[in-house]
Amino acid sequence: MGRITETVKVLLIINVIFFIGSQLIGDAAYQYFALWFFKNPNFAFWQGITHMFMHGGFTHILFNMYALWAFGSPIEQMLGQRRFLFFYFASGIGAAALHTLVNFFAFQNGYDALLGIGWTPAEIMDFANQAFQTNQFQIPSGVDQETLRSMLEAYSNPAVGASGAIYGILVAFGMMFPNVELFLIFVPIPIKAKFFIPALILLDLFSGVTGYSLFGGSIAHFAHVGGALFGFLMMYYWKKNQFNDNRWY
Repeated sequence: MGRITETVKVLLIINVIFFIGSQLIGDAAYQYFALWFFKNPNFAFWQGITHMFMHGGFTHILFNMYALWAFGSPIEQMLGQRRFLFFYFASGIGAAALHTLVNFFAFQNGYDALLGIGWTPAEIMDFANQAFQTNQFQIPSGVDQETLRSMLEAYSNPAVGASGAIYGILVAFGMMFPNVELFLIFVPIPIKAKFFIPALILLDLFSGVTGYSLFGGSIAHFAHVGGALFGFLMMYYWKKNQFNDNRWY
């Protein structure tokens, strides 16, 4: 956790530019660059990348960029610039993939429930679009309330942030520097990376499965888990195949 590396520096600058731009432009920036559900009319293929540079507020970008600097720089020093850049984007895209998959199941459960009471596919999509545009809907009888709410949340709520890529970096850091002691603001004692990082991922998994979050709402917990999973798979493969002898510069 020392000198900032070149690729990390560029990523920090791009994130800050996107954040300032999104604050100036407003909702239109999130419409085009956040990651929407693929059935939502706002969805576009580039959002799998651009959502990684969008953030929901100052605290959101502050924590992500601090983690990128603190944990990303030592990982870039070990991997080399090109491999690190590949790792960063692959973790972020993997996070988006798992987040979208979970949203698909949530949407499909509600879709099937509405089919079960006799709605047509066209009526279901009209209902989802109206709820998205007006933020108002009436729950029809015969459909579980939570199932329908989960469906509409998956359809209507976009994902933003570099957190998926950051979680991949955290996993890489824990694998490469397992005994480094981390000093955290909310924990008064140092904790080794090999204990803290798995605990953080398990907490996200718990929150994603149960819906109960210690860190507040509007957090894409499965995106965090997805970034961590893809980061682990890449680092495991590279470590197994002696990546230190094959750096990408």
